[in-house]
Amino acid sequence: MTKYKLEYIWLDGYTPVPNLRGKTQIKEFAEFPTLEQLPLWGFDGSSTQQAEGHSSDCVLKPVAHYPDPARTNGVLVLCEVMMPDGVTPHPSNKRATILDDEDAWFGFEQEYFFYKDGRPLGFPEHGYPAPQGEYYTGVGFKNVGSVARQIVEEHLDQCLAAGLNHEGINAEVAKGQWEFQIFGKGSRTAADQMWVARYLLMRLTEKYGIDIEWHCKPLGDTDWNGSGMHCNFSTKYMREVGGKEYFEALMAQFGKNLMEHIAVYGPDNDKRLTGKHETAPWNKFSYGVADRGASIRVPHSFVNNGYKGYLEDRRPNSQGDPYQIASRILKTISEVELPAVKAA
Repeated sequence: MTKYKLEYIWLDGYTPVPNLRGKTQIKEFAEFPTLEQLPLWGFDGSSTQQAEGHSSDCVLKPVAHYPDPARTNGVLVLCEVMMPDGVTPHPSNKRATILDDEDAWFGFEQEYFFYKDGRPLGFPEHGYPAPQGEYYTGVGFKNVGSVARQIVEEHLDQCLAAGLNHEGINAEVAKGQWEFQIFGKGSRTAADQMWVARYLLMRLTEKYGIDIEWHCKPLGDTDWNGSGMHCNFSTKYMREVGGKEYFEALMAQFGKNLMEHIAVYGPDNDKRLTGKHETAPWNKFSYGVADRGASIRVPHSFVNNGYKGYLEDRRPNSQGDPYQIASRILKTISEVELPAVKAA
């Protein structure tokens, strides 16, 4: 038998953005445990905005697990928060209520800032570094500094070692800003892996004395880009059938549900979606081919392939909950009637 370090990870009850939490228990198993072997585990919900002190018990229910690349015999255990009966989802548990479609593919592009001493990594104590321009996909000390690339490379390795579908990394437009991408088939799978990737990044930067700033516009109304979490999505119908008629109906439905999408695309998005810095205004829906200033960017490959493939919703921001984002996209898609099949 081997003693395994089980790191139970969950989302707390803070609003509008939940925090990641984690605690460890040690269990013996003959080999790497299956999900079914991982027990429920209680915690003090009064310390996480999920219960009152006079009745503080909440329950962690394992829903996905991965090898922990930073620990010998470690397991990352992603959990849903349940009520004390262990069966009823807690009101803060968004994962339990999302729409899911295993044939729907999601790719999330997570942007974020490294922060140290209250400012983006690489910013001087007073004022700003050189204007934006060379930082995006930049190389060299003047563009990325001495430690950022070390962190993102280590994070990439940890994600891959954990079995996450990490798709890539790049330095972003602002100084100290980076991005990684996570892909998954099914909204739950994609969102699960994004939350675990976020957890790994935050845990990793502890040893560097650096924080991750997830806010979508940490530098306020300045000439510095904000952070998004662009969502690339497709359904089986979009990939295999598609067509211009269906695409136009889909865009009309996205436009109709403008505010429903904005409501779950992350807080303070009005500060980011201003029409500047490659964004569309938060209160206007638009789409365009290769247009990074539109709400939805339509890839050239989509049009050239007979309006089949994937689309990119550029409105979700860096603090957005991928469970709610993917679920809202699937709900809007479900409201579009499929074109009638023409008789031969």
